[in-house]
Amino acid sequence: MAEDFRVEVELDDDAHGYPFRERLRALNLDDEARERLGRSVVVTRDGSRLFAYTATEEQAREAERVIAELMRDEELTADIRITRWHPVAEEWRDASLPLPGTVADEQREYAERETVETLEARAEGEFDWRVVAELPSRNAAGDLEGRLSDEGLPAKRRWRYVLVGAVTEERAEELAERLRGELDESAEVWIQAEIGDVVAGPFQFIGF
Repeated sequence: MAEDFRVEVELDDDAHGYPFRERLRALNLDDEARERLGRSVVVTRDGSRLFAYTATEEQAREAERVIAELMRDEELTADIRITRWHPVAEEWRDASLPLPGTVADEQREYAERETVETLEARAEGEFDWRVVAELPSRNAAGDLEGRLSDEGLPAKRRWRYVLVGAVTEERAEELAERLRGELDESAEVWIQAEIGDVVAGPFQFIGF
């Protein structure tokens, strides 16, 4: 299974983000560094933060080395760390932490993720995922909204449409599959995501 790593750079001075980017873009790396980095490292910027995404930990370590050397040359200071994407938890965690190795580990990470997503949804009043059901009539939509609300689901009717918030994609898929089985062929059900987080050479820059 493909893995994702990233180098996270928190610059002490936000103003250095752009010139630092240009120096990184103009790097003339030797063949060994290019080979270790692979074909590309995707770099993004968010204010004073830089992220360098790689396919392997070895590439991430090399990207960390290159970035650290460039920072020393420019007399910049920053916090740098390497993280790995945990697909079950859907978050970046320290690269030293292993991915789940057992079904129990996966279930634990998923439960942690669902708890976090639920707390965020309650605080923000919005869900990252929602199931949308289009019913043949306003009355049918009202009936479905009432039934789902009675189950404790966050269902809202908008004309002939029923919108149901879900804390994770997996929960959205489960509900969508269930509704497709319960509703007749005149109804349509789909999932909506409400999620709001090129130069030749080893580094590809996005969003600068």
